[in-house]
Amino acid sequence: MKPSRARSLASSSDQAPGTRPNATAASLDLVLTSLAATESLGRAIGCALTGGDVLALIGALGAGKTAMVRGIAAGLSAPPDAVSSPTFVLVHEYRGRLPLIHIDLYRLHTDAELESIGLSDYFTDRTVVAIEWADRFPAMLPEDRLEVRLTHRSPATRTVRLAAKGPQSRSLLTRIDQARRPGKRPPSSRKKTTTGTRKAPAR
Repeated sequence: MKPSRARSLASSSDQAPGTRPNATAASLDLVLTSLAATESLGRAIGCALTGGDVLALIGALGAGKTAMVRGIAAGLSAPPDAVSSPTFVLVHEYRGRLPLIHIDLYRLHTDAELESIGLSDYFTDRTVVAIEWADRFPAMLPEDRLEVRLTHRSPATRTVRLAAKGPQSRSLLTRIDQARRPGKRPPSSRKKTTTGTRKAPAR
């Protein structure tokens, strides 16, 4: 089942009070009517990834964050059945077209605990990082990231907002919007080869 009631890309209007609007920000709102629809959107996201992407997954318990990551893994040609919530081990890695680093911040409480798992070391141009409970430590994440906010609407229905926070994530969002449409393929996005690490904002 495909996500329904899609809204076209538009400038995000949910800026925090006192901040200047980000000219590169864009968002896409969808309704997901089943678990299969959540995983289907995840596959579209996975197919659109090119490396160096950070996905910040936000939502209450049971909102579908891990199901979304299963779909992302499938879109990256990694085995989706291997995906499970990394709540207790904190970090899982899945091998596909690109390495997918799956991180869960639910049990962490301090910046020191987060630094102990080497979070910033995963932000490279050769990997994709999907972070559950990312809203717990927003200041520790790269500014350019795609936020995936899942919200309960009914027992079987979720709403999701994909919000791009920078130029790279906005380009990703455009590819996702095309990848999820029947008969469409995301445009190729060849990136210059680098071996650097994407830094989280300095604190």
